[in-house]
Amino acid sequence: MSTIAVSTPRTEFFQKLKRVCVPLNQLAVRSQDKTADAKEILQHVESLTELWSTQASQDDSILDDRLADYVFVPLSQVLRDRDQYPMRVVEGVIRLLRELIQHGWKVKTSAALFRQLLILLSFTIGGVPGQERKKDVPEETIIEGFKTLGALITSVDPARLQRSEIPGEDSIPALGHSVTVMIDAVTEDLPSLIQLEAVACLRAVFISTRDNSVLAQFLPGTVSGLGKRLSPPLERQTQKRVLVACLEALQLVFVNVLGDLKVRGLLRQLETATPAAEETKSEGDSESRDIELTPSWLKATAAQVKIALSAVLKLRSNESEEVQRALYRLCIALLDECHASLADSQSILVETALMLQEDDAAQSRLETSLQDLVSIYPELSNGIKSALYSWVAGLPRMMQSSNEKTKQLAIRSILRGSKLAVAMQMDSSTLDDSLADSLRDSIITLMKASKPPKVIDDLGAVDLSQPTALITSGNTELATYSPVILGSEGQKATRNELGSLISEIGPSSLQVKLATSMLSYVRDSDEPTTQIASFWLAFQLLKSSYAQSADMDELFDFSALGETQQQDEAFQELYDFSTSVLASRSDSVEPPPWQLEALALEVTAYYATRLEEDFRPELIDVLYPVTTFLGSEKPQLRRHAITTLNILASSCGYGSVSELIVDNADYMLDSVSLRLNTFDISPASTRVLTMMIRLTGPKLVPFLEDTVQAVFAALDNYHGYPVFVEGLFDVLGEVVTQGVKSDVLLLAGGDSEPAVDHKKRGYRPQGVEGILETVGKHLARVEGSKSRAEEPFRPVPRKAWGPGREKRKEKSFVEELEAAEDDDDDDDDEEKKEMEEEKEAVQTPTYQLLTRILTLTQHYLTSPTPTLRKSLLDLITTVIPALSPSENAFLPLVNVIWPVLTTRLHDPEPFVAIAAAKALGGLCKGAGDFLGTRLRSVWGEKGQGLRAWMIKVKAEAMGQKKGTSNKGRGLIGGGGGGGGNRSDGGGIMIPTSTASTGLLSSSIGTGGLLNLDFGSGPTTSPDNGGMKMVSSSYTTPSGGGRFSQSTRLWEAAVGLVRDVVSYVKVEDEMFDEILELMVDVLPGQKELKDAMETVNGDAVWLRLYERGLLRGLEVKQPVMEGFGFVRVEVGGR
Repeated sequence: MSTIAVSTPRTEFFQKLKRVCVPLNQLAVRSQDKTADAKEILQHVESLTELWSTQASQDDSILDDRLADYVFVPLSQVLRDRDQYPMRVVEGVIRLLRELIQHGWKVKTSAALFRQLLILLSFTIGGVPGQERKKDVPEETIIEGFKTLGALITSVDPARLQRSEIPGEDSIPALGHSVTVMIDAVTEDLPSLIQLEAVACLRAVFISTRDNSVLAQFLPGTVSGLGKRLSPPLERQTQKRVLVACLEALQLVFVNVLGDLKVRGLLRQLETATPAAEETKSEGDSESRDIELTPSWLKATAAQVKIALSAVLKLRSNESEEVQRALYRLCIALLDECHASLADSQSILVETALMLQEDDAAQSRLETSLQDLVSIYPELSNGIKSALYSWVAGLPRMMQSSNEKTKQLAIRSILRGSKLAVAMQMDSSTLDDSLADSLRDSIITLMKASKPPKVIDDLGAVDLSQPTALITSGNTELATYSPVILGSEGQKATRNELGSLISEIGPSSLQVKLATSMLSYVRDSDEPTTQIASFWLAFQLLKSSYAQSADMDELFDFSALGETQQQDEAFQELYDFSTSVLASRSDSVEPPPWQLEALALEVTAYYATRLEEDFRPELIDVLYPVTTFLGSEKPQLRRHAITTLNILASSCGYGSVSELIVDNADYMLDSVSLRLNTFDISPASTRVLTMMIRLTGPKLVPFLEDTVQAVFAALDNYHGYPVFVEGLFDVLGEVVTQGVKSDVLLLAGGDSEPAVDHKKRGYRPQGVEGILETVGKHLARVEGSKSRAEEPFRPVPRKAWGPGREKRKEKSFVEELEAAEDDDDDDDDEEKKEMEEEKEAVQTPTYQLLTRILTLTQHYLTSPTPTLRKSLLDLITTVIPALSPSENAFLPLVNVIWPVLTTRLHDPEPFVAIAAAKALGGLCKGAGDFLGTRLRSVWGEKGQGLRAWMIKVKAEAMGQKKGTSNKGRGLIGGGGGGGGNRSDGGGIMIPTSTASTGLLSSSIGTGGLLNLDFGSGPTTSPDNGGMKMVSSSYTTPSGGGRFSQSTRLWEAAVGLVRDVVSYVKVEDEMFDEILELMVDVLPGQKELKDAMETVNGDAVWLRLYERGLLRGLEVKQPVMEGFGFVRVEVGGR
């Protein structure tokens, strides 16, 4: 019963196969037109493939070699005529053969069938040797062929892969041809899928073949083919997965053929045999037909393998991590399993493995590492030392390469080698000495080869006019330094690798030793590049040393070993050199390279971070030099200076850079004043003072009295140097800018004096309440006069009041008179002193500084430098609002600067004249009526008066010549001048604007006149008094454009007139002349029009009416009981 149960599924499956195999066999044998029957044959083949694979996935126990032989019968008929069928049929047959091999024949494939299938598949893939292909083979067919070939070699009995002495049963020649086809597929430019299948077939050959002599026969061609694919230039054209597969296959080939276990007998013979015996043995072997494994063969093969490996190991520069990992595994496998047989290749294998070794965290503990091999084979340590020394010696040469990847690989290799040497305790003083020199020379090479980056001054993003606060953790832009060397973006990876090498090069003691050796080059080198490289290297080494020792100090105390003392001494020497570099900036004629100064700033900041608040005494020496770099011409130095100031402020416990400078302002200001007093005319002093004041704000201004005095002295001594004078006035301008922001500008104590508002206001009716208040004040004055008149008469006392006066000795009349006169004089002196003391108490130091600066400007407003004149005028404009509240101190200053200020209106440079007009306008706002007589005196001066200047500016702005009469000017009808006309209806005629352009009509005629109707009509708005303005044709200049110099100068003149009329009392005659000059622009200047209407609104209206600049006037007809008014009609209405 059990036999029937087992055979029943097999029988059913056989019946299914039979229903397909019989028609397929008949069709293949009897077919006359192979092409016509190819479709039906393909269907049968696919049906068989589906049946077989389905059964194999469900229950492959019923599949055996007999069923496979049964299915192979019709397939053999198809394969016999395969050249006549399409390649799709052949491909389907090959796919079915793979199913039969894997699940049917398995290891029971006969030798004859094995050879036939090898030849069939090899010819199908690679063609018949010596014959041309009749048709192209698709890629899919080749892939199926390699898959079937690999399955055939993997599943066959290993005995089939050995040499046989029986004629006709040796399968090795057929297998050799198949290996050749595989190697050709690997080396040719075929798709990656085909190459992967070919490599898989090669792996199957070297896994399944047990005969080492057979594998030795295949070894040269296989290594040559795989090495060709893994070597340049083909490796650049190959996908990384193909490279990884080839490396894994090459590792398998070497281990299975040349592994120490495979050739241990030959290795023993090499150790015991003499050279003569080896030579005799090799001569006898040369007569043999096949390769025999002899010691001579092993030596020759090892030499050839070293050549092949030297080409393959160039893959270490490949960027793919998968390829590098596969190459590392190859090196480790050969060093471990082929340690003796490939001893000649140990040096290059150790070097490559050292270059590709991963970090401990990334490497699996289950895999053998190079460190494990060194523990097993101590002789490998010599190879590591040799490789590391050659790398260190050749590092400067590698840094000359134009390939950044090559540089990074060289640096990374030294780092990995150094880590392994430290881990294995392989100390070498020679290596340490050469490492310091190599690192310095490499950095010098990189600096000379690198191009200076194009630095864009991006400090516009840093607002230096505001106090610079500390950088928070969320914004580290100004808390980190930009790189000093290798600053280009393309060298960023190389710079990072170099930094990793320096930070992890060895223990802290080694880093201190290397840094100490660099200090001699830092101090004594005359070559700037060498000095910079040594300085940077020493600083980086000491920083890394401190970082390492900080981690170790948390666990152990090494103070007794003296390492900490050596470390501190080395850094102190480096810091002393840095302070000398910073201090020598303003003293040397030619400044040092900016990289050296930037490194000095970094060392200073790092020292501050270590000492924290204990660094405050060092600020006396370093704060001023650091601040001088804010005015450097190099954007890199300015950025470094800002970062250093932020770090200093943070480390020393200050809340901001402003607090840092204010707290240390005394000796900073002393340093600046000392340089100014010693005639140090370098721009560093003025620049640092300007930046310092800008950073600090108004808080520093009260401390600047001595410094401003030094600036005044420098101005007296160097007034003939315009550039330097301009720099000094930049300082004074910054003092003014920050001083006017002070909230305690006027009074040192008590209430501040109220500011006087000089703006003119129009007449406002007082109303009943105002009248009553005025009457009350008058009655109070009358009552006061009466009470004073009723008081009894008291003579003037002849004796001074006060205690003790009555006890004095009686004097004569003459003596009393003399004493009274002396007392009166004393009283006057005391009263004067009290007034002066009161006056001095009122003004703060900031106010006094601003007063002195304003007084000084009068002497330099005639400077030949236009920019200086303009900056001085801007300074005056800025300081006037701050000084004007105290009239007793301000008005004398106005009297001083007035003459030279009005002269600047006639400056040949328009931008200076514009600044002068603005300054005069500010002066009018601050002084008010005090300038009335002065304005009147300069208004009508012949040729150079203010009126003549405005007429000239207006003519230039309007595009007209001086003296040209205005056209389109109308007069009131019936008035003087006789230019007006009155209509018959009694209406008043005024010129109007044309409807199309809105400009005034150029001629006065009936068509261009508007009749004003004084009769009934809509009421007008009280805001403009019933007047509607016409757009003046003069508001837009006719020449030069809106932004031309003449137009901007005219706008400044209009602004000056507005300020004069608004804040200064002008006489009627002068007002009429101003109105005559400005009437054309009043419609477009609301502020000017309002100011002039405040002074004399009727005159403004009348002049506008005369010019025809009013659209119309609507007046209600008066109504009064008992009276009648005549209606004024226009146009005869």
